[in-house]
Formats: sequence, C-alpha cells, structure tokens
Amino acid sequence: MLLNNALSEYANSDLSVVAFGSVARREVTDGSDLDWTLLVDGISRPEHMDVVHAISGKLKLMNEQGALGMRPPGREGVFGSLASTHNLIHHIGGEEDTNANTTRRILLLLESVPLGKSEAYDRVMRNVLWRYLDEDRSLWFGSGPYKVPHFLFNDVARYWRTMAVDFAYKQRARNNDGFALRNTKLRLSRKLLFMAGMVACFECHLGFSSDKERNSFYGQKQVPALIDRLQQVLSQTPLNILAAGLLRYKQLDAYSKKLLDSYEEFVIMLNEPNSRERLEKMSVDEFEEDPVAKRARTISHQFHDAVRQIFLTSDTDLGKLTIEYGVF
Repeated sequence: MLLNNALSEYANSDLSVVAFGSVARREVTDGSDLDWTLLVDGISRPEHMDVVHAISGKLKLMNEQGALGMRPPGREGVFGSLASTHNLIHHIGGEEDTNANTTRRILLLLESVPLGKSEAYDRVMRNVLWRYLDEDRSLWFGSGPYKVPHFLFNDVARYWRTMAVDFAYKQRARNNDGFALRNTKLRLSRKLLFMAGMVACFECHLGFSSDKERNSFYGQKQVPALIDRLQQVLSQTPLNILAAGLLRYKQLDAYSKKLLDSYEEFVIMLNEPNSRERLEKMSVDEFEEDPVAKRARTISHQFHDAVRQIFLTSDTDLGKLTIEYGVF
C-alpha cells in the first residue's frame, strides 16, 4: 500500500511501475532490496528517463525519512531503470535475449506486482504468454500424454540454471563479497521461484477435471483461454502457487509441511537484523563454522530434502511430470 500510494502517479496507460523480488513475494524483511522497473508498453519517449529519475529520487527520499527501510536495486543494473516491452516479447532466445532481458521476462511472469495502474503491465503479461503458448506446436498438436507448455517451461528452467551460473560469476566478480547471503537465497527463494514456475506450467495439464475436458480444450487451440488460466495461477505469489499445487496430494502432506516450515524459518532468519547482516558480511573462510551460516545450511538442507521427496517420485502426477520434463 505504501509503495502503491507513493508511485501510482508515475503510471499511465503506457507505463507501469513494476516491483519484483521480496515485494512481489510478500516477503519484505528489514534490509530487503527494492527491485523495480519502469515498464514501457508504447512509444518510447525521452521523458521516460525523467520518470525513472523521479521514481529513484522519491524512493531515496522515503528511505532517508525512514518511511521505507529498503535498499536500492542491485549493482548489475537489471532493475531501477527502463524495460522495453519490445525486447521482452520479441527477444525470447537468441543472441539478443540477454541475461538482463531473460531475468526481467521470467520475473515479470513469476515474481512481479504492478504499483499503481496496471494497464501496461497486464497487456505485456498477456503478450509474453501469447508468444510462449501460440508458437508451441507440441502443446496443441503433440501426441504425448501430457499437455505442458514446453517453450515456457524450458525458458523457466533455463533461467533457474542461469541464476545458478550467475551465482558463480558474482562470487568471482565480487571477490566473494556477500557470498553467504547469496548462497542461502539461491538454495531457498531462487529455488522456490523455479519450482513455482514448474508447477504453473504443470497446471496446464493438471488443472482440468478430466481427460475429456483437457482433450477438448487443447483440440481447439484456445490460446486466449489458456492465457486466462495461466494468469490466474501466476497472479499468486510463488509460495502460494507451490502450496496450491501441493494441496492435491494428501500423501505428501508431511513433506509439504517440512518444505513450508523450512521456508518460513528462512524468512524469519532474514528478518533478524543480526542474522542478515552476518550473512552479508561473512567471509568465505568463516562460512563452514559460523553459527548463522550453519543455521542457514540446516534450513536449506531441510528444504532440499522436502523438495526431493515431493518432486522426484513416480507416485504422483506432479512427480511424473517433474521426471518427464524437469530432468531431461
């Protein structure tokens, strides 16, 4: 509500201010980054950069006045500036699909929320999904037993691997600065993001009451209707997407509880100023023996064990889909 009220004046029919990260996940803690972008869906104008500067200035002032308590976007420059919808929609794959473009696009789908007017944001979401779904021949005409959007799923999986590779890149580029915090986030919130994307794709198959209903739906290539279905799923936070998918399987309740409990413990830990600061400032040499790092590893191991028990099993449709699409 605070950010909506502060930034709504900068949005119009062609511009949306979009927040990502912990704001979109509803997991803001003391010291969280405020990752945002000005999404332009229309004619690019020189004055759009003035809007970016105005937003940056307002957020800085709010922090100085103690009204916000969030950090500015990271140093890579992916956020805190303009994002062109042309690149998001037309550069999916290929040399022009940079890491920054992929990051903005996948996070737009899985981990974003508009601040203020959402007209531009809503259009871009639908157009990005249209690219993924309309061009996926195997989804509409394939003879396989499952209806999963391969194009979209592969891009979500690619982004997960990109995050893992970029972790190693940042470790070297930053001379291990912030290693422990980034390591913990990769094991938990970043992994959660991938699982939410995976479950959202699987909902294209699982979200039907019968095989007859599913076959009838895909037999008519109803792209707008499938976009509507996916948007309903993606309008939730990643944690809620995952939780909703797990509710189908009572036999997984113990593992689901373990997963959700460990993730809650992770968020609690990040909200403890001393713990977060310790993870940020800890050297690599201290990582193995430091009590805070040990706690973070314990949480991540519990989370990972639950993930394996839930997704790497052939006892549920969710597990079968994961083995079919998430491994090879």
